[in-house]
Amino acid sequence: MHRRATAQDLATWAESLAGIARTGLGFTESLYERERFEEVLKVAAEIRGHASEDPDHETIADEWMKQVGSGVPGYVTPKIAVGAVVGNEQGEILLVQRADSGIWLYPTGWADIGYSAAEVAQKEVFEETGIRCDPRRIIGVHDGMRMGFTQIPLYSVVFHCVALGGELNGHPLETSDVGWFSRDNLPDPIVGVERWGADAFAAIEGADVLPNFDLPRTPPWE
Repeated sequence: MHRRATAQDLATWAESLAGIARTGLGFTESLYERERFEEVLKVAAEIRGHASEDPDHETIADEWMKQVGSGVPGYVTPKIAVGAVVGNEQGEILLVQRADSGIWLYPTGWADIGYSAAEVAQKEVFEETGIRCDPRRIIGVHDGMRMGFTQIPLYSVVFHCVALGGELNGHPLETSDVGWFSRDNLPDPIVGVERWGADAFAAIEGADVLPNFDLPRTPPWE
């Protein structure tokens, strides 16, 4: 028995269609193909509007059109975010409450040009929490839309880090609260913990955790 499509399914399919259309617009020189890709983009925007219960799908299509590049810069790919699972000597995890959504999650942010991924992890942790940390290893690479904590296509690279010091001091614009939490005392609402929680605490407790990633569908391109 097939399950009914969810709003998250619709959002994912819409973003996939929009990515194909925008990439096509970035590479084609055919007026006929441009018109077809623009029609696909409008259909994708309508699906996206239904997924988010936003009737203004024309604005969504316009925003997507503004993002169309030319050639390789126009090839649409997921954005990259970097997250940090930071543990302390008490075996607690460092979490932030995001100001925009109210959800709790480990510190995470967009990958900035000019920084390595590990440097971004250190930078985000310090900016969002006031804690200095040392990245030790990658413990996860996740599809943000598949995990359900983002409405735009992104891959999240998650580092296990060890706290080096500092004082808890949340970012005044990006966070509503910050804190250290034990495995049995996690705050609510917390997103995706059923996917990353076990690996995060295992790494904090010193286990040899292999990187977790989304397993391939069978096969995803058909």
